[in-house]
Amino acid sequence: MSEVRIAAEPRTEFGKGGARRTRRAGKVPAVLYGHGQPPRHIALPAHDLLHAFKTDAGTNVLLTLEISGSTELALPKEVQRHPIRGSYEHVDLVLVNRGERVTVEVAITLVGDAHPDTLVDQQVTALAVKADATALPGPIEVDITGLEPGHGIAASQLELPRGVELEADAELVIVQGLAKKTAAQVEADLGETAEAAEGAETAEAAASA
Repeated sequence: MSEVRIAAEPRTEFGKGGARRTRRAGKVPAVLYGHGQPPRHIALPAHDLLHAFKTDAGTNVLLTLEISGSTELALPKEVQRHPIRGSYEHVDLVLVNRGERVTVEVAITLVGDAHPDTLVDQQVTALAVKADATALPGPIEVDITGLEPGHGIAASQLELPRGVELEADAELVIVQGLAKKTAAQVEADLGETAEAAEGAETAEAAASA
């Protein structure tokens, strides 16, 4: 997994006003907590944080924080982004130790081509797994090659990297194969919909007469 070193600094201004001033200075407000320690308010360089999150693992990146002469390992727990600009607004970070196992959500990526008659229905886009904090996996690939209608792939069938354990329900359906409708079926469905709508209009007109 990716491990990125970032120089952080203590944050003494709190509240919305303090957060806005922090962002105007090119930094992202953050809170560091965990391991029984009181929460610490810090600021992270926005450019460095953006670079850290531009990895295959996304926000599942191990951060080595340099704070006032000390070094801490942390994982992003919750990341808030601006709804329009997409910039990072605030980050909650949780302290971890090397060798500690943590639970994270990893993205699901479909690879391969399903059967030509199959409509692929991906029901899960991220999966909870447990792994060493310093060896978190990137996106998990699910091979749908030849997937036929009526068949699916459950979480228990996934090939996880060594040292990674499934935390989600083993019976959770990741992707399901559905039968594609023919042109005749689509036309029939449209006809039924039109008939139902016409019947509803007729009933409404009769009720109002």
